Amino acid sequence: MHRFAIPEIGGFGADSGLKALDACGDGYFKTGKDGVVSITATGDGKVEFIAFGDRTIAYVHSALGYPAYYPVKPVRLEYPVKAVLMDLDGTSVRSEEFWIWIIERTTASLRGEPGFRLGEADLPFVSGHSVSEHLKYCIDKYCPSSTLEEARAVYFEHTHREMAEILAGRGREGAFTPVKGVKEFLLALKERNIKIGLVTSGLYEKAWPEIVSAFKTLGMGEPKEFYDSAITAGYPLRKGETGTLGELSPKPHPWLYAETAAVGLGISAEERCRVIGIEDSGAGVCSIRLAGFYTVGISGGNILKSGTGALCGAYCEGFGEILSIIDGKA
Repeated sequence: MHRFAIPEIGGFGADSGLKALDACGDGYFKTGKDGVVSITATGDGKVEFIAFGDRTIAYVHSALGYPAYYPVKPVRLEYPVKAVLMDLDGTSVRSEEFWIWIIERTTASLRGEPGFRLGEADLPFVSGHSVSEHLKYCIDKYCPSSTLEEARAVYFEHTHREMAEILAGRGREGAFTPVKGVKEFLLALKERNIKIGLVTSGLYEKAWPEIVSAFKTLGMGEPKEFYDSAITAGYPLRKGETGTLGELSPKPHPWLYAETAAVGLGISAEERCRVIGIEDSGAGVCSIRLAGFYTVGISGGNILKSGTGALCGAYCEGFGEILSIIDGKA
């Protein structure tokens, strides 16, 4: 017997990592009232599914005070697969530890405590989302007298210094390491004439050096020539400069994946059943699923810890298994 039954998503047992709620995060919907059959949250509480008799809507929380509702679309996979959308951090390149370290150093600077360290319980809240959301979490918990503006200024000071050191060959060792098997997987997609989109919640100035570094390590040339589309969270808004949208609309919102497919790759809404999205984070899984694409989780991230495994069409240990899915052999 299913513990959770969510229209357009499926039925799941008590071990799914999902949580039943009496009311939505903003209090607008309540279980058993106004046609609401159930309200179910991901294990990390970032996304809630409000189920009616024949449909579901998703409520995405925002640490910055701008939550949003999205319709949950039915998802299926049809062949041949036309496009693969891939996350950057953790899926293509191992870099999460580096960026968590930057958040940790930022918090240490704000606290005036060089020896400060984040705890294990902090990790789901300082990875997978936007920089501002990561910093807001740390401000609320560790340095409430600081402002987000101050935290962002310190964060980018650390980021610019460390990125310059890395590009000069003096940076943190092992900061950006290609995930095992990613080169063979990408080349296999090219052989099959499958379009490839790179999707990241990272700002351009921090995300692009990662993939350039990884491609250099792999001997794969210029990534801009390899990928059919690449979407980042844009450019940061700073005093005296013009930023681009990205801090309020990253994963788990659907927009980065939707834009990569629809605008970057020219995949119509009617053909989204021929698109596969690959993620290692709970926020990314929700983003792909809310964009209406078949979601493949890959091990190594926080999918299981965040209680979002139930949203994956498949969960794989490596790229070989994913290629079998793409070839229809799984």
